[in-house]
Amino acid sequence: MDLGDTSMNPKDIIFRDIISLRGPSIWTYPPVLEIWIDIGELEDLPSDKIPGLYERLTAWLPALVDHRCSYDEHGGFLRRLQEGTWAGHILEHVVLELMTQAGLPDGFGRTRQTTTRGVYKLVVSNFHEGVTRLALDLGRNLLLAAIDNRPFDVTDTIDTLRRKVDRKYLGPSTAAIVGAADDRKIPAIRLLEDGNLVQLGYGAAMRRIWTAETDRTSAIAETISRDKDLTKELISSVGVPVPEGREVDDADDAIDAAEDIGFPVCVKPTDGNHGRGVFIDLSNREEVAKAYAIAVDEGSGVLVERSIPGIEHRLLVVGGKLVAANRSDLITVTGDGTSTVLQLIDSQVNTDPRRGTTELHPLSIIRIDTAARIELERQGLTGDSVPDPGREVLIQRNANHAFDCTDEVHPETAEQAALAARVVGLDIAGVDLVCEDISRPLGPQGGAVVEVNAGPSLLMHIKPGIGQPRPVGQAIVNNLFAAGESGRVPLVGVTGTYGRNTVAKLVARLLYLSAQYVGLACSDGIFLGRRQVQKSDAANWEGGRRLLLNRAVEAAVIENGAEVILGQGLPYDRCAVGIVTNIVPGDEHLERWDVQPTGSEYYTTPRSIYRSQVDVVLPSGHAVLNAEDDLVASFAELCDGEVIFFACDAANPVLAAHLAAGKRGVTVVDNRIVLRTGSDETRLCRLVNAPYVGKTRSPKKIANLLAGVAAGWALGLGKEVLTTGVKTFGLALPDPASVLSQRAQPAPAAGKPAAVRK
Repeated sequence: MDLGDTSMNPKDIIFRDIISLRGPSIWTYPPVLEIWIDIGELEDLPSDKIPGLYERLTAWLPALVDHRCSYDEHGGFLRRLQEGTWAGHILEHVVLELMTQAGLPDGFGRTRQTTTRGVYKLVVSNFHEGVTRLALDLGRNLLLAAIDNRPFDVTDTIDTLRRKVDRKYLGPSTAAIVGAADDRKIPAIRLLEDGNLVQLGYGAAMRRIWTAETDRTSAIAETISRDKDLTKELISSVGVPVPEGREVDDADDAIDAAEDIGFPVCVKPTDGNHGRGVFIDLSNREEVAKAYAIAVDEGSGVLVERSIPGIEHRLLVVGGKLVAANRSDLITVTGDGTSTVLQLIDSQVNTDPRRGTTELHPLSIIRIDTAARIELERQGLTGDSVPDPGREVLIQRNANHAFDCTDEVHPETAEQAALAARVVGLDIAGVDLVCEDISRPLGPQGGAVVEVNAGPSLLMHIKPGIGQPRPVGQAIVNNLFAAGESGRVPLVGVTGTYGRNTVAKLVARLLYLSAQYVGLACSDGIFLGRRQVQKSDAANWEGGRRLLLNRAVEAAVIENGAEVILGQGLPYDRCAVGIVTNIVPGDEHLERWDVQPTGSEYYTTPRSIYRSQVDVVLPSGHAVLNAEDDLVASFAELCDGEVIFFACDAANPVLAAHLAAGKRGVTVVDNRIVLRTGSDETRLCRLVNAPYVGKTRSPKKIANLLAGVAAGWALGLGKEVLTTGVKTFGLALPDPASVLSQRAQPAPAAGKPAAVRK
């Protein structure tokens, strides 16, 4: 942090540094921004000494009453505001509230003093860095206006931030799937900063989604679904009812087709979407010609089909099963004798609070588009017409699939929808059908499936206008990951002052010997199997994340130093094994982070740094801890999983007490590595057979060896693998890539036979 320039205006808040912590850190598990703020003379002006501040903030942001703060009670933050708190803490809550008002989930926040007067660490959730930075700027402007008693447009501020959220944050369909994955503790990685491409899981266990499509969604199936005529042909061949019709070449052909089929008919693009260019219940040649002229511009071809009586329904099929259903509705207005059709739409329809222009609204704003104009023309009206009092005017047919009817769907209809999706080949499909009564079979009532869509919107099922929300995200996640699957590969995180690199390489060696394709990110670079693919330092967030994005990686080992935890965050959310080798505060150079040897929670300490590696151990996982380092040993109480201690001294009291409780530890007895569970023990090879230790028998090297063996034991590796790993670690083994390149070289030409040599 550079505090050289301390010049600031009176009552100002300056952002001295912004650190993006993209994974678990000393603060929390999800990504956060850590902002070092300088509040200047506001250090002498807590909130209770600023007249009117409480009243202005509560008037501008009344929902601050929901912030519980340190009192952990409703209105807790407002209580702190009345009692007196400082600008940094107030800014934290203002920023969080602005993000909530803009449509983001409830976030995390902390504000802590540094050892420099007036300088604080402000930490807030980072759902998207561009959004969070904007919220910080807007929040500072709002707070300073409240402090100075200046006017401030809160509505415009929230609208500005909401527009940013709409552009940058996950869409509702993707967010629902990611949320369902989180409920199952499956990690999620957003692969595009501004898009909806998301990876669920790590390495070889991953799956990927893009909105409501997955890496199981066939490109062929998607192409078929866009061709409505081909889709009809395929699904009708297996008995799914479809409307009679054909593709047409021009307007005259469309009229001929309509007359052959018989009015009323439907005209639509062969490969359109979102209902654009779709016209139904056309009853004469002129309407067909008009509809064709519009539909032809919305796709690569035009279909003319028999118009199916009834209401359009959208059935969501996931993994061959119906999981949700929605019906559309007619949009009508009633004349009052004075208002135009446009005015009636605004006063009778668009005033519904469920309607809006954002994805937060389940219903859209109704406009008079081309289809609506044709519908009005049928009734002899335009948007400027004034209908007679009591006259019902139809504006749109089949508008807004927002009315849940999942529980009403007839089993036979559900099966036909699932069959249609299966025949097209889609793992997730939105099946559109038209019928008068969804609770009856399609055939007897003349209903039919009209479309099968890939990548269907989930919003209508997540937030229906009327009816029960459906767990569609959960259905998709459960289709991608079977029961018991976590989307995780064995992942080992290694931290500590010394020995991290060695221990990480040893664990990787052990996993390699167990026939797993292992990725290693450490200070020596990145290794895949025995092949080095990066030679620069990879003991950082980027290096670790590269492994987790690699679909070939079956196990991962990642080295993390204190600077990674403080300045980047861990590259993974949880791990199977977390190793802490040792902590030597005096040998760390962490002044940039304002690290203090000891102190309360308000200060960064070695304990608060290195405990992060233990905090992320899965409940089914293990922490491997140095019993001979008191600070490291104290982390045992923080671990959600099992603890395995290691110690060079078999008589170490921490290890002894641990073993006495029937737990596991690794030590040395008679110069032999020993695995102990309570009083039971398994002996591995002697230290003399460990090339890495050598003749010096350095305690540090022995400790590193024990840590690696303990991690391998935690991962379930057998005695033979552990022994082989110890006996070969430290030997210079050939790089497979170099061996292969040597084999690829042509053999030298054979010399002349001895008999003909001169």
